[in-house]
Amino acid sequence: MQPPHSPHPRNAPPGSASLTERFQRIRAASEAICAPLQIEDYVIQSMPDVSPPKWHLAHVSWFFEAFVLQPFLRGYRVLDEAYDHLFNSYYETHGQPFPRASRGLLSRPGVAEVYRYRQHVDAAMDELLAHPPAEHATEIARRVELGLQHEQQHQELLLMDILHILAQNPLRPAYRTDLQPGPTQLPDEPHWKDYSGGLHQIGHDGEGFAFDCETPRHRQFLEGFRLASRPVSCAEYLAFMSDGGYARPELWLADGWGLVRQAGWHAPLYWQRADDRWLEMTLGGLRPLDLQAPVCHISFYEADAYARWAGARLPSEAEWEIAARNQPIAGNLLESDHLQPIASPQAAPISQLYGDVWEWTASAYRPYPGFKPLPGSLGEYNGKFMCGQMVLRGGCCVTPQAHIRATYRNFFYPAMRWQFAGLRLAKEA
Repeated sequence: MQPPHSPHPRNAPPGSASLTERFQRIRAASEAICAPLQIEDYVIQSMPDVSPPKWHLAHVSWFFEAFVLQPFLRGYRVLDEAYDHLFNSYYETHGQPFPRASRGLLSRPGVAEVYRYRQHVDAAMDELLAHPPAEHATEIARRVELGLQHEQQHQELLLMDILHILAQNPLRPAYRTDLQPGPTQLPDEPHWKDYSGGLHQIGHDGEGFAFDCETPRHRQFLEGFRLASRPVSCAEYLAFMSDGGYARPELWLADGWGLVRQAGWHAPLYWQRADDRWLEMTLGGLRPLDLQAPVCHISFYEADAYARWAGARLPSEAEWEIAARNQPIAGNLLESDHLQPIASPQAAPISQLYGDVWEWTASAYRPYPGFKPLPGSLGEYNGKFMCGQMVLRGGCCVTPQAHIRATYRNFFYPAMRWQFAGLRLAKEA
């Protein structure tokens, strides 16, 4: 059975409800995201990096089962022993993960069985949270919080993957037809905001939740820099394309230029030309390109090439964090229910740092000085991926608001484009 459709899935901010209430609300939000799907949509894997929606729903349940219920709930019985293999993502020290690129071959268990699995896990979690063993209560709470943050990550991944799945269908079906429209006003003309150089503290300060990769807080010296007041728009990116941006090797890093030629890139992912106008595939279906909205679904290579064409550069993640740390965490995030970047709604010295698009930075995803991963199998969560990927900051239009913060470090390989990623320009002061 599919859950009833809620067009506005909500997540409670940390600290606003008990852990049990937050668990129930976040778990319900994942099912609300999947409610508009047809049964066939749940099982498709459109490329190796995309997971079928039903796999996401099962995997986040497996996370609680493997790392909370089995260690701490006396007498807990798994629903099916095979699930520990099928829904383990990459935890090699825990067991044997099922190959990522083959998740679309798992026609069984079916969608109904996956929802029964979630109910089984949820009932056991309710029992554990109601009566946690006193000697393990602190560790249980820590792991449950990590599991909830993990599920919120998968809520974003679900919407990324659903869009990619539906975009492969020549019918260009809409995930939802009732999404909230964006503002009609034109965005402000971009301007530069100056930031002074010097010795700065970056990284999480220990208050509230953070992933291990956001720690430890440490000092970093920065030269003075300038940031653009808003992300690059689709209209501005079209100017880059019209000026031969995809045909000029001098603008591209070598690996990026190789991909342009090999893959035939000529526009962002999901853009297509029809007669004399550009269209874009969105979660609301195929729509005319919103020229005023931030450009989205571009790789690091495309962001870097655009910045070079514009006579600027990408900011470092430290520069981005310095600019964002005193800004309120508000913007076009999941709860806005646009599920697509929109034009900047108001004038501000600097805007859209949170929401709309993840912003590529020039920083490689590497450990901070003194970084220590979590102990045990949970240490595989972030640390082993600190090679060959680039950092993105700020969240996007499908990121839960309670999940994002100034120190949050997202990371993708530089060629990836299916995430909601754009760019903001930087310059030397």
